Amino acid sequence: MLTGAIAAAGFGLRYAPGLSIFSPMILAITVGIGMQNIVGTPVAAKAGVTFALRRVLRFAIILLGLQLTVQQAMAVGVMGLGAIVLTLVCTFMFTTWFGRVLGVDRRLTQLIAAGTSICGASAVIATNTVTGAKDEDVAYAVACVTIFGSMAMFIYPLLPGLLHLNAHAYGLWTGASIHEIAQVVAAAFQGGQDAGEFGTVSKLTRVAMLAPVVIVLGLIAARRARGNATAPNQASAPIPWFVFGFLAMIVVNSLITIPADVKATIVIATTFLLSMALAAMGLETDLAKLRAKGIRPFLLGFAAFLFIASFSLALVKMIA
Repeated sequence: MLTGAIAAAGFGLRYAPGLSIFSPMILAITVGIGMQNIVGTPVAAKAGVTFALRRVLRFAIILLGLQLTVQQAMAVGVMGLGAIVLTLVCTFMFTTWFGRVLGVDRRLTQLIAAGTSICGASAVIATNTVTGAKDEDVAYAVACVTIFGSMAMFIYPLLPGLLHLNAHAYGLWTGASIHEIAQVVAAAFQGGQDAGEFGTVSKLTRVAMLAPVVIVLGLIAARRARGNATAPNQASAPIPWFVFGFLAMIVVNSLITIPADVKATIVIATTFLLSMALAAMGLETDLAKLRAKGIRPFLLGFAAFLFIASFSLALVKMIA
């Protein structure tokens, strides 16, 4: 009930002046962090917070699959799909490498890499199901992708003329590089209806990459856990079964035509459940521990943002 109330508050706050640019998920984690650090999380709510972090989160990610069809992914084209996949892989690899250079914790680095290269806050919390980072790491990663994704949302619409991008190329660029779905929609439609629609489809295609990334990270974590099997209290890495549910929903959505009003309701429900999960994350976040992480993870997030923006632009210019 507590995480649901905070998620509802996140939806309501979007109507406040200046807050409409933020997704309910971002607002929910902000409210959760505020509550935890001002008044504290009630002991009676702890079990519910854990439930939201685990079961509610996984169910929401499964529902996320209903926002994409195989046909939409095919509409991006072979070259467009190749640009999206290559951008994702190279951004993840660059962020992981640069995180080691900066000395950022491996788990936090993976969260920033996933959030930047795939789909923002949703990717951060999905990736954490296999990386097992601290809640402060998750909050830090969400903050990074929110700040830099919001920057892109305002900067990108100023650049199509300067960069000589047509509607198709601009839409692909936004979908391949901006962090959150809502941020992509806001930026892409500034380039016109065609750019907006293609940017949205490109972004949803990129969201589908969440499944293989989480599976691969889960396998790596499992191998690392087996390698440390002699360590006391060593827990085995979880198998991300919910990702297969996510893929199954993409197939279902491709085979069955879901009425527009029903799909709109599912999108809202999915966002609400993800907001509950992030509210729970906020209720577990200690700001003192967040500040203790310093500036290096923030610099990593900024470097990842610059990389994905420039690398994807170069690919788009090559195939446009």
